[in-house]
Amino acid sequence: MAGEVRQLDDRKLAVLRAIVQDYVGTEEPVGSKALVERHNLGVSPATVRNDMAALEEEGYIHQPHTSAGRIPTDKGYRLFVDKLAEIKPMSAPERRAIRHFLDGAVDLDDVVARTVRLLAQLTRQVAVVQYPSLTRSTVRHVELVALAPAKVMLVLITNTGRVEQRMVDCPGPVGETVLADLRTALNSRAAGRRLPEVPGLLEELPAMFEQADRPTVSTVLATLFETLAEQNEERIMLAGTANLTRFGHDFPLTIQPVLEALEEQVILLRLLGETNDAAMTVRIGRENAYEGLISTSVVSVGYGSGDESVAKLGVIGPTRMDYPGTMGAVRAVARYVGQILAES
Repeated sequence: MAGEVRQLDDRKLAVLRAIVQDYVGTEEPVGSKALVERHNLGVSPATVRNDMAALEEEGYIHQPHTSAGRIPTDKGYRLFVDKLAEIKPMSAPERRAIRHFLDGAVDLDDVVARTVRLLAQLTRQVAVVQYPSLTRSTVRHVELVALAPAKVMLVLITNTGRVEQRMVDCPGPVGETVLADLRTALNSRAAGRRLPEVPGLLEELPAMFEQADRPTVSTVLATLFETLAEQNEERIMLAGTANLTRFGHDFPLTIQPVLEALEEQVILLRLLGETNDAAMTVRIGRENAYEGLISTSVVSVGYGSGDESVAKLGVIGPTRMDYPGTMGAVRAVARYVGQILAES
């Protein structure tokens, strides 16, 4: 790729940038005359025509059979994203609007629901937000609340704002002292530790209590361990699918394969990419491994509490996408969600 890019001088790159911008903006294939009129390229129409011919020969643009103009190929969009596009920063009013919209969230479900709606509105694409993975979360606090003599409510709170509540039916009445000692022991060992580590840190706990209290301690631990285990499944929220209908002509045959792919949780998770890779990724057209999505692009980034990515969010839309604007919106929203998680 680097060698190919070097062969394209700055002028041809400027022509490619102009073609991408015009095609994304107008939805019409771009001719040399329009380029000269709309962009200050500083060269004659004949030179622009030659540059367009060279770009077509290299596979960066092509001519739809019904038009005299040219449109970018996946390869052309790729070069635009890698070399030519600067991420468009959100304006101050846009940043305030994001903050205002997300700050009203009452819990993690609300944060995710607001985030996915906001992303769909900002980009007018399909937005996808992955719930924070509990395997990458840490315990903030474990609370035990007596509800009846032999009934306890277990509350697990994570650093990503998840709150899991479970009812525990104990083998017999639970004294307040035992409950307080167990609460202290759970938090002293588990607080700040990653969820997958917790069972190993707590398995010796029953032995620290009086013989008569051990069945109760074991029952509470069993419920806690079940809660940790069942939270490993990945969850995703989607919004803005209706936005795709605005782009009917961007999908060569039908929108149906795209809609079918969006219904598959596993496909969406793979599209977003590995959680531990927090960097912005843009996958264009055939870089998406699913046949139904070869006419789409996916822009995704990690979000998290502090410096660590705990999940991904992103948008899916046609390859004819405003990449700088979409990348800017995705990055800005991810930063705000991370701040909210850190503050929660």
